[in-house]
Amino acid sequence: MIKILMIEDDREMAELISEFLARHNISVKNYENPELGLSELNIKMYDLLILDLSLPNIDGLEVCRLVREKWDIPIIISSARSDIADKTACFYMGADDYLPKPYEPQELLLRIHSVLRRTNKASVEEEVKGVFTQDENRHEIKKNGELIYFTNAEFEIMAYFIKKQSFVISREELLTNVGSINYESSLKSIDVMIGRLRAKIEENPKQPRYIISVRGLGYKLINE
Repeated sequence: MIKILMIEDDREMAELISEFLARHNISVKNYENPELGLSELNIKMYDLLILDLSLPNIDGLEVCRLVREKWDIPIIISSARSDIADKTACFYMGADDYLPKPYEPQELLLRIHSVLRRTNKASVEEEVKGVFTQDENRHEIKKNGELIYFTNAEFEIMAYFIKKQSFVISREELLTNVGSINYESSLKSIDVMIGRLRAKIEENPKQPRYIISVRGLGYKLINE
């Protein structure tokens, strides 16, 4: 059974979602208080977190940041806040998907399975010579043999860069071909995620050596 932790202060909505997902072999433990939800992650293992943004005491963006700093768990943001700044910030903080309210429970179910497939997918290891190598079976990317820790979205973007190394990749191409990027994401959110990648792989993110901007076209990876 899939085990989900939800942090949602709308009790009626949480109960509706929990009852619906239970019919699809998914158990949900909800906390209206974000502090209690964070404490729960110290006690039990969950497959995925569904997180609201408008929460008491701690804003959901801060909760997302705290979770991503400590736990490697997929995060789906479920929020009525539709401002592009909030969406961009969520991906910057490490969220894997963003589902605007209101939505049908069936759509949430599809998003859950999509995120979990990306997290647990198995494929043949790709042997790529260069600074960066990837092992999709282990869901790992290494730089000069040293493991780099990525969120799911970051991993899939970096894996796509490795696959298409030395080729220019447009933002539109990333939106189309990287499954972990929500189809509602903006081109600006791509730039934010590229910034996150550079922060992890570059010696000097402000003067990138590996992920290079190609003016007016997009980005390319120099894997040497």
